[in-house]
Amino acid sequence: MAWYSRERELPPDTIAEPALAKIEAITLQFVKQRYLRIPLLFLAATLVCIQCGAASGPAGRDVVPDESSIDSFTGSLLDMTPGVTVDAQASPQTPVPASLPAATVPKQERGFFTRLGHAYLDDWTVDSNGAPAAPEPARRGTPPPLNSPPFPSVDWPIGGTVELGAPDYGSYMLMQAINENHSRLKVYGWFDIGGNASTSNKGRYANNETAYDVIPNSIQLDQVALYLERLPDTVQQSHYDWGFRLAGIYGLDYRYTTAKGIFSQQLLSSNNTYGFDPVMYYLDLYVPKVAQGMDIRVGRYISLPDIEAQLAPNNYTYSHSITYTYDCYTQNGVNTTTKLSDHWMVQAGVSAGCESAPWIANAKLTGNACADYSWSNGGDSLYACANSINSGKYAYNNLAAYYLTYYHKINATWHTDTESWYQYERDVPNLCYGLTPCISYGSNANIGANAGTITGPALLTGANGAQCNPLATHCFAPDYAIVNYIEHEFNHHHSSLNIRNEFVDDLKGQRTGSKTRYSEHLAGLDLWLGGTVTFRPELRYEHSYDVPAYDSPSVDGVSGPPTKKSQLTMAGDIIWHF
Repeated sequence: MAWYSRERELPPDTIAEPALAKIEAITLQFVKQRYLRIPLLFLAATLVCIQCGAASGPAGRDVVPDESSIDSFTGSLLDMTPGVTVDAQASPQTPVPASLPAATVPKQERGFFTRLGHAYLDDWTVDSNGAPAAPEPARRGTPPPLNSPPFPSVDWPIGGTVELGAPDYGSYMLMQAINENHSRLKVYGWFDIGGNASTSNKGRYANNETAYDVIPNSIQLDQVALYLERLPDTVQQSHYDWGFRLAGIYGLDYRYTTAKGIFSQQLLSSNNTYGFDPVMYYLDLYVPKVAQGMDIRVGRYISLPDIEAQLAPNNYTYSHSITYTYDCYTQNGVNTTTKLSDHWMVQAGVSAGCESAPWIANAKLTGNACADYSWSNGGDSLYACANSINSGKYAYNNLAAYYLTYYHKINATWHTDTESWYQYERDVPNLCYGLTPCISYGSNANIGANAGTITGPALLTGANGAQCNPLATHCFAPDYAIVNYIEHEFNHHHSSLNIRNEFVDDLKGQRTGSKTRYSEHLAGLDLWLGGTVTFRPELRYEHSYDVPAYDSPSVDGVSGPPTKKSQLTMAGDIIWHF
């Protein structure tokens, strides 16, 4: 649907259709060949760095665009858009008595794209345009421990629920252009484009175990996300309320969020590089009179624990830890979250298991039970969660998983997050069955040579086997991990320093494909242009201690035996919110 100015539409003979068609064809060709991504990535990075320098510069140096020049510029942009024009002659205004001040003269209503342009300009100049700070919305309970930006959220992360007692902090550029963010129903999203330079180069997905920048030495469309949501009002305790979210992503990152039975043929059958995943669809019912409030969530939601999450803006860094990459991502089910007091919160629910649609044979009845205790006025939080309680019998990502996460606010600008988990699967097909020796790496790899003879259960597409005693057809496959973040904000909430260290032991090689211990170390930055554009550069080093686990060559479109024990990557992404 086109958006039109108030005055008139261009007559058809003023539109140069052949020229426009040629421009569109050339643009599409550039996009398809991915040439356009490189200048866009670096242009956005430059804009962010300019704003970061301006935000930290001396007061009075910022230049505020003149209102008339902004209108002229955005109006010119509209004139260049087919079917959307701005007339050179302003339409007559309603007569105003001479006694009224000039400020009361009503302004001509702006078009949609003009309002959208002003929304971004206002966001990018918020520190220098003289506009008063927006009042803090009402909140129940302890104050938020963090600032956002530069951090992903003002509260410690938790899945399967809204933050009980917290208001809707979201303000989005698209909604500002539509209705100035005055409705509770909101449409928003982002574009996320990233790239990396890596010491791995032998295969299509040679950067494994790094995620999500898995394709080495390239620039990729990581995710385009679109949300439609309404948040329940959990600040009040007088009446029931409801909410919902529909969210989908398209891009490289669908490879990590895919749930079996939900468009999973894109990955499990076709192994497409890019794909679509409806990563969240759920209803929320807020019940205010149960303790200090209860949220009941029904649908597909992000799994309950984790410092990190699938959606790009929900993370400190561009790449994900190994700890996060190999645990549960989403669940389909029912989860309840109850706020008992300002210190205690508990969760309980049932689902079809990790990454599984409830309507397929892979689904396993899975329980979850979690509890959070916070103190120091919300500055400290200890969260224990049995996220997947079932038999753990081998199936597509059918994990039994147990987590402990600690968040600590050190002072106004520093905080640290630490998470550990233990998880396992039972009766996992043994890729080393009948093989002595069993070799998982290099040119002499023979792992899985006899896997086709194993049944009850047999090896599944997209679900790794284990590496066990060659005499056994199946075995128990546990693994454990711990990851720590140290976070520092600076530059007036426009930037943050991210330091991550982790250790993972894949005892039977079932999660990562290599039976080895890992360590990973990362330093990165978050640089914000207002609250709508983020540039996240990082430097990451990781090492596999027991066998090579990196730089796997491509064999018939899938990753073959790895060849290296270490990997160094320089990476970064740009997130553009709308």
